[in-house]
Amino acid sequence: MGSVETLVAAAVAFVGSHFLLSHPLRRHLVGALGEVGFQGVYSLVAIVTFGWLIVAYRNTPVSPLPPVGNALWAIVAVLMLIASILLMGSLIRNPAMPTGRRPGSLPETARGVYAVTRHPMMWSFALWGLCHIALSPTTRNVVLGTAIVVLALVGAALQDRKKQRLQPDLWPAWEAKTSYFPFAAIAAGRAQLGGFGMHALAGGLVVWLVATWAHMPLAGVPAGIWRWL
Repeated sequence: MGSVETLVAAAVAFVGSHFLLSHPLRRHLVGALGEVGFQGVYSLVAIVTFGWLIVAYRNTPVSPLPPVGNALWAIVAVLMLIASILLMGSLIRNPAMPTGRRPGSLPETARGVYAVTRHPMMWSFALWGLCHIALSPTTRNVVLGTAIVVLALVGAALQDRKKQRLQPDLWPAWEAKTSYFPFAAIAAGRAQLGGFGMHALAGGLVVWLVATWAHMPLAGVPAGIWRWL
């Protein structure tokens, strides 16, 4: 049987290694190993620390909680659908993706998920963490969910800083058209809601339906629309 301390250590290792390798250590390691070598080390560390986190999570004791009402389940279902759309939309033409220090082009206008936030992938992960904490605030879920939220949202802020340094003539203009927080640019009139591709809408819907259906066999709890079907 595991312990909360082991889970916290695994979460710190997973999040901390991502930040260290993505930012202060990246330049030195790329210089020593090359870009391909660095990506290999980065992937290996990510896989090992994530595996440790999952094993520690599964081995951490959990106490039963009072049942959650349908109202919160419905809110979470909608938020997870939004998260799925953000995730799938972020897989194509994402300006925040690493370019290996090569200059990348930026869209003229923010459309689709990028009108919602310039970090749709990161916010999809953060919403996942927040939703799972809200539905099941056990110690192990709070530790895991907090680790994912911190990695996503602090990572997004650090991405902005790195892009400002690597693309000083482009990234500030993109920031002016978009927002870090979801829907802030739309509310301020800097972007317009719309222009979602089918990869975002249809892809997000499929991911949401499959993921919530899989919640029952994997976690033993029905989620999404499957709670009411």
